[in-house]
Amino acid sequence: MSAMRLDKELQQYRDIMKVPSRFEEGFSWTALVAALFIALLMVPGSMYMGLLIGQSGGASQWVTVILFLEAARRAHKTLKRAELYILFFMAGAAMGSPFSGLLWNQYFIQSQAAIGAGVAEPLKEVWWYAPSDPAVLAQRSFFMKEWYPVLGMIIFGTIINRFNSTVLTYGMFRLASDIERLPFPMAPVGAAGIMALAEQQVEEDKVQPESVGDADDDKPESWRWRVFCIGAVLGLSFGVVYAALPALSNAFLNGKKIMLLPIPFADFTQKTSDILPAFATGWTWSMGGVISGMVFPFFGVLGGFIGLIITMVANPLLYKFGLLHSWEHGMDTIRTNFSNQIDFYFSFSIGISIAFAIAGFYQIYRAVRDRAKERRQQEQGLVVEAEDDQLKTRENIAERGDIPLPIIIATYFIISFLYIGLSGWLIEWHRGVMVAMFFFAFFYTPIISYVTARLQGMTGQSVSIPMVREAAFLLSGYTGGVKIWFLPMPFLNNYGGGAGGWRVAELTGTRFWSIWKAEIILTPIVLVSSIVFAQFIWSLDPIPSSAYPYAQKMWPLNAATSTIIMTSTLGRFSQFQETFRWEYLAAGATFGTVMFFVLYAMNLPMMLVYGMVGGLNETTPHSVLPQFIGALVGRYYFQRRLGLKWRQYIPVVMAGYGCGLGLIVTFSTGVTFMTKAVIKIPF
Repeated sequence: MSAMRLDKELQQYRDIMKVPSRFEEGFSWTALVAALFIALLMVPGSMYMGLLIGQSGGASQWVTVILFLEAARRAHKTLKRAELYILFFMAGAAMGSPFSGLLWNQYFIQSQAAIGAGVAEPLKEVWWYAPSDPAVLAQRSFFMKEWYPVLGMIIFGTIINRFNSTVLTYGMFRLASDIERLPFPMAPVGAAGIMALAEQQVEEDKVQPESVGDADDDKPESWRWRVFCIGAVLGLSFGVVYAALPALSNAFLNGKKIMLLPIPFADFTQKTSDILPAFATGWTWSMGGVISGMVFPFFGVLGGFIGLIITMVANPLLYKFGLLHSWEHGMDTIRTNFSNQIDFYFSFSIGISIAFAIAGFYQIYRAVRDRAKERRQQEQGLVVEAEDDQLKTRENIAERGDIPLPIIIATYFIISFLYIGLSGWLIEWHRGVMVAMFFFAFFYTPIISYVTARLQGMTGQSVSIPMVREAAFLLSGYTGGVKIWFLPMPFLNNYGGGAGGWRVAELTGTRFWSIWKAEIILTPIVLVSSIVFAQFIWSLDPIPSSAYPYAQKMWPLNAATSTIIMTSTLGRFSQFQETFRWEYLAAGATFGTVMFFVLYAMNLPMMLVYGMVGGLNETTPHSVLPQFIGALVGRYYFQRRLGLKWRQYIPVVMAGYGCGLGLIVTFSTGVTFMTKAVIKIPF
């Protein structure tokens, strides 16, 4: 066994599910029909849900799987679990609909934040972002010639990026899972839901287990379906109150919403400002937060809560000593967070993230050292046993559908050079910017992607070195406006974050070639549906507006935050120069790094260490407490009653919850669209 330090809790996650002994093809005619279904129903539902409550993706995935499973049952057909996973994957891939970003673009280019920061005028030169003519924007239509260059750039980027991302996230998975043997603690959430549905078919249709999975590893167990249904009922019940009631009342009561639970959160900041000055307080009314707290590793959630408590104590002190000088009594959560970012946390959080990166690289160093030690022991005959799961993976590497390493490397190099050429043309071949792009493409991105894939495998979390892009662009010497911030550069992506999806596919016994086929079929279909429904949603009401409470609440904050860095390349004194403080950055990096190594030296669980350091980053804190409550209930009530089985139950509950919430939100979206599309006549 590896000498690498691996928490017992992480090993429990790795042992929840085992890799099956064989892999099956998941792409079929069912998947082709599913692509059309996703494009016509799930894509618009996801867009609408994101504007309404700020959530999209997982719920729609489970809606797709459940509906196709029921259709197959009535056709007396059994879907293999590989087919179920491909349905799940396709629905998730479609949720990042490319043209939904146009809704943000049209808002940002005319937002008060952009105008006030002096960004709106230079944005007129960025012809591939959005047209700036108010008369064009007032039409609320993407099907105008002024939008055609924008649409063309999005289509080109989407096709290339999907191919690039699929291949490179797979490469990161090979490193983290096959070589490093990391557990990917969140992968069983999706895999357990697929298993629940597949096993239910065995029980109801009385088919042989081999037709849905591996007879050796996975016996039919009806508990998964029962637990999945419990989660679905919770999602349906909560969704009726949280999402359906505001959406349907807005549709039938002429724009008057009945909202029993505030979206996106209840804000108590103004009421607690005398006790906790400069600290945002509130509560996110989302049952999903409580359930996710039960699913996430306990010590990771605990660490985040401790970090929040430290922030709660620190903010009043920082205000007292004049570091949070912009905050005033009466500010709400949005204004409090923004003023704190301007005064202190913008720079301090960069330092904290640097501490995260240092910790990640330290873990990489230990992993490489321990792996080398293990190899030496194997060569000397001191370690003769290998993990069964690792042997099984090596034996089935061809059946799994893996692709050769040279193809992965060639794909990255070809696409990187393609985008460097395109971005160079858009930025008029500015020498400093060209150097920055080569730095990202062939140095920074490969390293940070590997670090992230490894942390995903350990804790389910990601790491990034903040402000690297911004620092590189500033050092490039470019002062010609804001073009540089909108260059199409996919090699800035962190490909390690997608490695967990391949682990889910592996746990469900899905051949990886099924995923390649699904991407080829799905991408053009989603491109068409995405632009059509983005246009339809924009035509219903201005965005943001009272019809979309999440967007109305959060988009102004996001816009104001985005303009800070954009002002740094305007060639004059900017808001960025006022906000960025080296001493605060150094304080954050030092404090976070010292805390990490002290906690690490105390032999505390690794997830507690990362959670605490991450909790020091000032963000909207309202979701931390529900997650912590869920973690406490899960560990000290359910786990004591159910033992290790609880770790198998709760991912299935979360999957069912996502399905139930998705069903009710999809229904509400459909009803809303129909009522808005009706033409009323006066007689």
